[in-house]
Amino acid sequence: METLTIKTPADVLSFIGHTLGFWPQESLVCITLDTNHIGVTLRVDLPKHDGGERAYARTVAGYLANDTNATSALFAVYTSAAPTGGQDKPYAAVIAALTGALAERHITIRDGLLVGDETVSPYDDDPRLDRALPLSMVDSSEINAELVYRGSAVARTGRITLPPSNKESAFHAVEDRVKSIGQCHDHSAIEKARTLWAGILEAKTYPTDDQTIALIANFQFAAIRDQLMADIPGVDGPMEQILLAQTPGKPQWTRVEWAQQILLHAYTHKSTHHSAPLLTAIGYINWWEGRGSKAHQYMQLALEADPGYRLAKLSDQLLSYGMLAGWNRD
Repeated sequence: METLTIKTPADVLSFIGHTLGFWPQESLVCITLDTNHIGVTLRVDLPKHDGGERAYARTVAGYLANDTNATSALFAVYTSAAPTGGQDKPYAAVIAALTGALAERHITIRDGLLVGDETVSPYDDDPRLDRALPLSMVDSSEINAELVYRGSAVARTGRITLPPSNKESAFHAVEDRVKSIGQCHDHSAIEKARTLWAGILEAKTYPTDDQTIALIANFQFAAIRDQLMADIPGVDGPMEQILLAQTPGKPQWTRVEWAQQILLHAYTHKSTHHSAPLLTAIGYINWWEGRGSKAHQYMQLALEADPGYRLAKLSDQLLSYGMLAGWNRD
């Protein structure tokens, strides 16, 4: 593909939207740079309370420092908040703390944008100059046109929308398969599940209803679930290292994305009683891919389906600590 050149604020916002897949809200977005080459793009929620700016800034700077080639960074503050005190920009203390935290890591801030509900302006501008530009210009930016042409799209929000489930009648079929699997007292159940899962992942079409029911049933067993999740990335290593994205081998990302589509397809065939393991696995996939906000949403949906589902509860705690998947540190 041809190299994309970012020239204007509209291009920056277009790039951010297409990279994240959605338009950020109440967010800080940072992009690392090495000379004129873009590195990583990071989105985090803006802090909801005053007083923790330094800790927040150190966390953000720590994430960005994983790009060892970064020498500078751009940032954009997306917020509906208006300037305070006449001239103070929203989250000025956060940006000041971030500037210092990045400087400690030899990364300078090259530029910043303040993105409101309808306008965008340079963050360090004097508000009295009123150099705000309408957000509508993003639609006509060269970057947006090129990325749309390449098949990309930007959702209005980062909220996930699950496909409708209309197969409550599959409850008994899944339960019957669960009972059958539960009667196996050796490793044959895991091996049969892995064989089924491998065939589904290697196929180019969605599984049959019978295969889907078997897959849902297999995910109801913790030991089988963990093994099937570890089989998704297609990398070698201990199960624990794969699940925590700590292997040196690079995942087969097209395989990972296909696994997510299959699990979403399975979700449409399950009853609410069986959905927590599927949603948790999809949450892991999103975490592996660097989509922490969506991973959190999937864990929450899993807990809505089964408030006592332990893996979803522990995984959501891990996400709340801000832990990045190891594969996203490259």
